[in-house]
Amino acid sequence: MSTVPLHPVVERVTARIIARSRSSRADYLARMAAARAQGPYRYRLSCGNLAHAFAAAGTDKPTLRSGHSGNIGIVTAYNDMLSAHQPMEHYPALIRMAARNAGGSAQVAGGVPAMCDGITQGRDGMELSLFSRDVIAMATAVALSHDAFDAVLCLGVCDKIVPGLLIGALSFGHLPVIFVPAGPMPSGIPNRKKAEVRQRYALGQASRDELLDAEAASYHAPGTCTFYGTANSNQMLMEVMGLHMPGAAFVPPNTPLRDALTVAAAEQALRITALGPDYRPLAHTLDEKAIVNAMVGLAATGGSTNHTLHLVAIARAAGILIDWDDFDALSRATPLLARIYPNGEADVNQFEAAGGLGFLIRELLDAGLLHEDIACVHGGTLRQQMMQPVLDDLTLRWQAPPAHSRDPSVLRPLADPFDQEGGLRRLQGNLGRAVVKVSAVAPALRRIEAPARIFDSQDAVLAAFKAGALDGDFVAVVRGQGPRANGMPELHKLMPTLAALQDRGQRVALLTDGRLSGASGKVLAALHLTPEAAAGGPLAKLRDGDLVVIDADAGVLEARVDEALWQARTPASLSLSGNQHGTGRELFALMRHHVGSAEDGACSLFGSTA
Repeated sequence: MSTVPLHPVVERVTARIIARSRSSRADYLARMAAARAQGPYRYRLSCGNLAHAFAAAGTDKPTLRSGHSGNIGIVTAYNDMLSAHQPMEHYPALIRMAARNAGGSAQVAGGVPAMCDGITQGRDGMELSLFSRDVIAMATAVALSHDAFDAVLCLGVCDKIVPGLLIGALSFGHLPVIFVPAGPMPSGIPNRKKAEVRQRYALGQASRDELLDAEAASYHAPGTCTFYGTANSNQMLMEVMGLHMPGAAFVPPNTPLRDALTVAAAEQALRITALGPDYRPLAHTLDEKAIVNAMVGLAATGGSTNHTLHLVAIARAAGILIDWDDFDALSRATPLLARIYPNGEADVNQFEAAGGLGFLIRELLDAGLLHEDIACVHGGTLRQQMMQPVLDDLTLRWQAPPAHSRDPSVLRPLADPFDQEGGLRRLQGNLGRAVVKVSAVAPALRRIEAPARIFDSQDAVLAAFKAGALDGDFVAVVRGQGPRANGMPELHKLMPTLAALQDRGQRVALLTDGRLSGASGKVLAALHLTPEAAAGGPLAKLRDGDLVVIDADAGVLEARVDEALWQARTPASLSLSGNQHGTGRELFALMRHHVGSAEDGACSLFGSTA
């Protein structure tokens, strides 16, 4: 039990989440308790079922047939197109070897799809991206439905993959689950240099070859992209929720230390099954306190806005109900301790070198901003999670993080934060509710009152820019981009253009019922607006020239329109016919029809709580 008193805001938010979730959480835990088996899970199978399960197991067949040891189910997002997942090609062989040496066994239970937002940005395929999370959750459930496993290792890294794996695994929350990442690629060209070339290209001042050279120098090797987007925010979340072996997040791929951590995860998974004395099922690791830790970690690092969707959906899968008010309250109470691109110059390798998540977790724990007493998968509490892995000859051990930041321009202590508040805010007003990431936005640019310019796609914004029609101060309103309309694609290709306009002296902002991305940057952007326009939200009432106020500090989002006129307006009709077919979009119509609102996690698996 922690000896540091909890911060009063953390204590208050945790208490209200527990109260709000009492019924749904109790129901979830009861279902998970009922699923716990006595003895290895495969022994509940009939002889025919069991024979099918070990028919191709080779040297593991005797263990699976007659042993009483644990069997690990591996769910993998490996593919060799995506740099973040390519290093996982050899993980199953490594895990099987580790399991054998520990007296158990391991089998690849199934694979899940892994698409890359970096490849689909601005393309039709981006309209499948958010729903791919729900497909991954279902694929995880299919993989584990053979009911022959005593523990689970989830191999995944990127944007929708980790949330999808976790949502799916929570349906099997009676099993211990450990997440096994691959680590970041080596640093390429500085992120600011890449952004500068992108911006010059948007202005017609750089050639396509120059842009491609910059992009290829940034994304250049196996491993996760090194900016602090959704993928690396995922890894931070797994650490502060206790679902990684300590310090696993940002160890580079294809190194002896990374392999040692993967072996350690397999060994630990076998130690914490229901067959032994230290049973640590996922249902107990991921509780209300772990979810609060995740929101605090997101605020302290200026993490991805996508997690205002993903964390809500993850929590609901565990019977826990959170909303954007919780994010807002915790962010306002949590100092910003990290500057990692896009809210700083450094990448995650530089962040790790400065002291990394170990330093950050210790600072937050010592301030009472994190719950220490969660049932981490490594067998200890969050105080042990901050320990950093090293290889001593060939032996894996953990050591304390540095006492002081090795680079205060990247990572700072609580006594000297970059900002007294965290990176996320909730907005609300007569246009609905939205989220905004402020950690990369200059304080002077966090409020705008300007005329609306209405667009139905990001391509329409870019066309107006190329035509020289985006003069003066304005709020670019891009509507019909919510989950029900077209799957809520990221609108990231708007950023170089809007940033260029801002740099030449215009006051600009983005307002949308779509997403932006984990790379949300220096332009004020009100995102995930709910209710979305396609669901009858007030965004559909906006007209060109209406004054719009976005005030991130005050949490205000309003159309300054006469109330009588506002109430009399008929919502504009949206043209969505172009979003129904092509690139597989026709296969996702059922998800668009059943999806919940953004504040409910934009999830097609649960629907809306409204």
